Amino acid sequence: MRKHGVKSIIFSSSATVYGNPAFVPITEECPKGQCTNPYGWTKSMLEQILTDIQKADPEWNVILLRYFNPIGAHKSGTIGENPNGIPNNLMPYITQVAVGKLKELGVFGDDYDTPDGTGVRDYIHVVDLAKVM
Repeated sequence: MRKHGVKSIIFSSSATVYGNPAFVPITEECPKGQCTNPYGWTKSMLEQILTDIQKADPEWNVILLRYFNPIGAHKSGTIGENPNGIPNNLMPYITQVAVGKLKELGVFGDDYDTPDGTGVRDYIHVVDLAKVM
């Protein structure tokens, strides 16, 4: 980046930087840094590094995007889920049940503060995310 004079970056972070949030819905004012897994910690550390770079050199433009659960794929297959790969989130399992590849979907957790006790999640389609980037 230095060689080509690039001083702008959009970092694809994650809402995992909030760990177990102090309140919901999560806003940018929610404290971060109490991550619950290595993925969240690496995102949080990289956010800090980029923030420090911007403070040290105000010519830098840094955007941190924190989003939840990117799902889906572009119709070309160039970005998003690989239907032949090993699923790494909930959506591929849902689609496998929908097409009859799996008999059922297990839902874990029954003590959330929701009407039926199960978790509520937010998702963003990868194409919508790519449009922002």
